Amino acid sequence: MSEKTVLLAEDDASIRLVASQTLSSAGYAVRATSSIDALERWVREGQGDVVVSDVYLGDTSIFERLSSLKHARPELPFVIMSAQNTILTAASAADHGAFDYLPKPFDIDHLAEVVRRALRVPKGRELLSPQSRRSADEAALPLIGRSEAMQEIYRIITRVMNTDLTVLIEGEPGTGKDLAARAIHDLSASAGGKFVHLDAGTLVPGKNTLPELEPGTTLYLDEVSDLTPEAQAHVLSLMRSAKQVRTIASTRHNLARQVDDGEFRDDLYFRLSVVRLNMPPLRRRKEDIPELTRALFVRAAKKGLPEKMLDPGATDLLMAYDWPGNVRELENVVLRLSALTADRTITAKDVERELRTSSYAELPREGSFEDDIEGLLKKHVLGDLMAAGEDEDSRVYQGVIDRVERPLVKLALQVTSGNKVKAAALLGLNRNTLRAKINSLGISSD
Repeated sequence: MSEKTVLLAEDDASIRLVASQTLSSAGYAVRATSSIDALERWVREGQGDVVVSDVYLGDTSIFERLSSLKHARPELPFVIMSAQNTILTAASAADHGAFDYLPKPFDIDHLAEVVRRALRVPKGRELLSPQSRRSADEAALPLIGRSEAMQEIYRIITRVMNTDLTVLIEGEPGTGKDLAARAIHDLSASAGGKFVHLDAGTLVPGKNTLPELEPGTTLYLDEVSDLTPEAQAHVLSLMRSAKQVRTIASTRHNLARQVDDGEFRDDLYFRLSVVRLNMPPLRRRKEDIPELTRALFVRAAKKGLPEKMLDPGATDLLMAYDWPGNVRELENVVLRLSALTADRTITAKDVERELRTSSYAELPREGSFEDDIEGLLKKHVLGDLMAAGEDEDSRVYQGVIDRVERPLVKLALQVTSGNKVKAAALLGLNRNTLRAKINSLGISSD
């Protein structure tokens, strides 16, 4: 078989070198350039078997010429790379007929694998037709985040948005399941059709049935795990009879487990879960919190609230928190900070105050902090006290203090991203005292 040629367009010399070496090592001939004009000339001359290109080459976007190049060489697959890892970038790549979208930074082995797959595409295969997209600033994006977890979400959405496949969106409350459903509809070729959002728990056959759905409609069934057995039968019947209606469903529960337990119809489950999209909780993509927070403050300002910004300590504290309510809880905290904080710059103390008043922080507790500690002492220390008897050399007291002090110091360091000066200030300790405690308690400098 003759050697395949990759046309590589990248204006960053170091990335261009690494990508060239990787593809050459994989057995491909590589022609590399930083010029979009050179790339266009090669393509129109019939050179190359696959194109790997960054979105921006100089000041020109590949999307400005991609439709024309695809018209000239419809069989030529394009792989688009970008450091602008938003859902609009991924969607634009798919809409302009790109074979795949590769967010930077990427694993070099993954680059070679994507090129290998692109070259396996049968010639003449029809790719997604170009669709017009209105531009929007980042704060107006339906989903925000550049983490690896969100890149996988973007990939799946761009794969399914222009199909009629049924999608089941799974995830904890507040992760943005409804936003993902809306993004699939709005970014699709049928975005002009209606988007019908129905709370599945309100569906009562005979009283509150599904409306008559026109062709091209996207039906979003929110929290399908709340469907009664009668409502499940009703939805299944509708899905069997509805023509040109796309169904997207969401659930906060493990639907497969409910099927095993006999609580959910297996035939309906298999119809709903042709494609599964699992929205990651915020605690598993904390690197997105600074970007999310900035966007949420912009949205808050558009609602008429004062413009605000975070100081570094406030951002550190937001990233240290585990967000049981996910993005919805973060949005609520941002709205309260925008409305209630007097200064334009929000500090860690402002964030701490709002987190303490979070609805999740106010969930009923079985006992006070002291009660909880007493219960833990009975569980872990009572045996030591009984064994120590009246031994004056007992280390029980100091052992308890050490075991409480260690996680407290670690938590303060986590809140401040390892900044010992800030952690000492939060704890009310001298910085030298904190350093001595870190050493004596055996806490890693990491």
